[in-house]
Amino acid sequence: MTSFFEEETTLFADLILPVPVPSLFTYRVPREISGLVKVGARVIVQFGKKRVITAVIAKIHTMPPQQYQAKYILELLDEQPIVTGKQLELFKWVSEYYLCNIGEVLNVALPAGLKITSQSRIQLNPEFEYEDLLTDQEAIVVEEIKKHQTLSYEEVERLLQKSNITSIIKSLVGKRAVILYEEVKERYKPKVVKKIRLTSAYLSNEALSALAGSLEKNQKQQDILLKYLSYIPVYNNPDLNQKGLDKSVFGGDDSISASSLNTLIKKGIFEQFEIFISRFEEIPAGNMATISLTETQTEAARQIQEYFKQKEVVLLHGITGSGKTEVYIDLIRQVLESGSQVLFLLPEIALTTQIVVRLKKVFGDVMGIYHSKFSDNERVEVWKGILDGKFQFVVGVRSAIFLPFDNLGLIIVDEEHESSYKQHDPAPRYNARDVAVIMSYMHSGKTLLGSATPSLESYYHALSGRYGLVEMKQRFGNAALPTFELIDIKKEKKQKKMKNEFSSVLIEHLQHNLKHKEQTILFQNRRGYSPYMQCEECNWISECANCDVSLTYHMKARELRCHYCGHKEEVPRTCPNCGSPKVRTIGFGTEKIEDEINLMFPEARVQRMDMDTTRAKNAYQQIIQDFEVGGIDILVGTQMVSKGLDFDNVSIVGIFDADRMIHFPEFRATERAFQMLTQVSGRAGRRADKPGKVLIQTANPGQKLLERVIQNDYEGMYESEIAEREKYNYPPFSRLIKVTVKHIDESTANRAAKVLAEKLAGNLGLSRVLGPQPPLVERVRNLFLFDILIKLEREKINFKAAKSFIQEKVIDTLTDKTLKSIQVVIDVDCL
Repeated sequence: MTSFFEEETTLFADLILPVPVPSLFTYRVPREISGLVKVGARVIVQFGKKRVITAVIAKIHTMPPQQYQAKYILELLDEQPIVTGKQLELFKWVSEYYLCNIGEVLNVALPAGLKITSQSRIQLNPEFEYEDLLTDQEAIVVEEIKKHQTLSYEEVERLLQKSNITSIIKSLVGKRAVILYEEVKERYKPKVVKKIRLTSAYLSNEALSALAGSLEKNQKQQDILLKYLSYIPVYNNPDLNQKGLDKSVFGGDDSISASSLNTLIKKGIFEQFEIFISRFEEIPAGNMATISLTETQTEAARQIQEYFKQKEVVLLHGITGSGKTEVYIDLIRQVLESGSQVLFLLPEIALTTQIVVRLKKVFGDVMGIYHSKFSDNERVEVWKGILDGKFQFVVGVRSAIFLPFDNLGLIIVDEEHESSYKQHDPAPRYNARDVAVIMSYMHSGKTLLGSATPSLESYYHALSGRYGLVEMKQRFGNAALPTFELIDIKKEKKQKKMKNEFSSVLIEHLQHNLKHKEQTILFQNRRGYSPYMQCEECNWISECANCDVSLTYHMKARELRCHYCGHKEEVPRTCPNCGSPKVRTIGFGTEKIEDEINLMFPEARVQRMDMDTTRAKNAYQQIIQDFEVGGIDILVGTQMVSKGLDFDNVSIVGIFDADRMIHFPEFRATERAFQMLTQVSGRAGRRADKPGKVLIQTANPGQKLLERVIQNDYEGMYESEIAEREKYNYPPFSRLIKVTVKHIDESTANRAAKVLAEKLAGNLGLSRVLGPQPPLVERVRNLFLFDILIKLEREKINFKAAKSFIQEKVIDTLTDKTLKSIQVVIDVDCL
């Protein structure tokens, strides 16, 4: 039995901090909250001398840290956990597998709205009396603080019209004139609606009649009452009064003043209250039984369910237009009816637009949507909606893999081959497809991978029996695959039939489609107007000041832009090197194609869809909706137009610059070119009554890969590529880890990379450690790069032990005093 006088046990909490630190940090739990803290809840803590940040509790215990004095938790933010136990397990796995800090995982996983921010502020020291010691600028700051009690750094910068005020603040602190402190702010703000309703004294018909009579002399107040009753007829049903009326209803009426409404509230006739509402449009629950499958789709769904009895992962290989989405819907319905949750991953935000409309019609408000175009507040509402049980089914892009599910029955990864599932910067450099498989296993759920052009790794796992394999080889509704025509642009140029970037054949088909009111998609996987500008006299080329890459010309913005670091320059009127006015654009991107179409076909309605035209929140949605309803004749785009979009009226797809994709210097080039060309081709002729045609402009029509694209011969491409991969020990026969060394000085970066490569090769062997060598772009953001590629055979080497060794040698190199300031990035399963 515990003694009445026995001291309470002091609790400690191991916290995940959303910063790149190598371990958890232990903090002391204040006694007043010791009975309230829970694993997965957020707390506010001080990290460093002044910084205040949000952390998540990973473990609660009674053991104080041995190496340092534990600081106190400043504040508990959540009564209930905001992060689930399974999420914490996943965060740990991701950090260990991808060789990063668990804090980096938390930073990517948590929406910004759930991270408390702090702002440095300045207040007057009440004991300060020596104002004659201040400089003029310091005196200005002190006088301003007296007016407002406190100032932020930004307010002082604006006051003094200076961008750097550190020395002034430091001097004021040194003279003990001011005190610095951190003001904590929560980013997430629930959406609030102000409403009014009649107080209980006026709900009877008698009371209402008397009230109306008493207001006859005040027309404005009587108008308010009558307007309220027109919306909420409480004389028929007093219960209607409970929900009240939005206060904004009275805002647009000139006959009603805010003061009159406030007077009625002060008199106790109306009362004001607030409600929290969702930021998402309310859509009624759909009828999940209404989807009917074709015989092919029914058989595919049956096979998937059979495989799920014995396999954790199934690959659905369905050709473009085969109706995979309907199969997904049937499986989602079954899982939701069993009481489990579903996550549907898509590689691009653009893809969510069409598919969300279809899914919402079936699943209604049990479905949430999660992607980066949403505001911080919207993402927090989805997060909390999952925790509260509102959203049982979520459609999202890569980052949705970190949402707080607790009973996940199925994860669908659509277009599983897409490189967009891989995060490159910042850490964790995870692949959402691969994390989905692990996450599903943690939930005892299943994973369905879907694609018309599966990654070689996934198809290999399916053929070897690790995954189940289900195939759909017919298009939905008996639609035929598109026909192809290869256009020899060398021949066209020789015969002078080309018009800038357009072959005569492509122009003829554009004319035909415009005449017959059919739609066209034109694909060029390069944005901007042209890749660079060049002087005809001295061969000067527009290059980025920070990166070893040319500056892309953007005509609409009238600027040269680096697609690596964002550096911008004005377009030169004359050559910066020799002064010649003969500076011209070289090559072409989507913007130039759009411009040339507008010149050739001024009557055509043309729209471009690339990163430059889709920066705004609803830009994707607007473009896709316009194209869907026939408001656009010709859609020009980058790879955004190649992924899963479904349009009835597209009969022609034109592909520019196919050779550049095929001959890219990378071992996955053939696979990716086949995937890209097949996917974009699949946008044509998706209905039986409207055959499609694909026109590919190429300088080498005899290429084997193009023949395989035309024949839709995925298996042929796979057999050819898998033999090459096995011969040279590339995935799926090995795992790749890329280690990149960065430094502002090229020789230092090179030396550090060589030192690290020698350390790695000493244990792993020279045959497994390739490099160091500079990548295609050798300098980015003023840092020189050197890559070391490590190939680890799947059957011969312990991957976990090898990763630990690599991490150890990277740390050794980073702590080498002769190699100061180097940066090292580890990319596990690099693409």
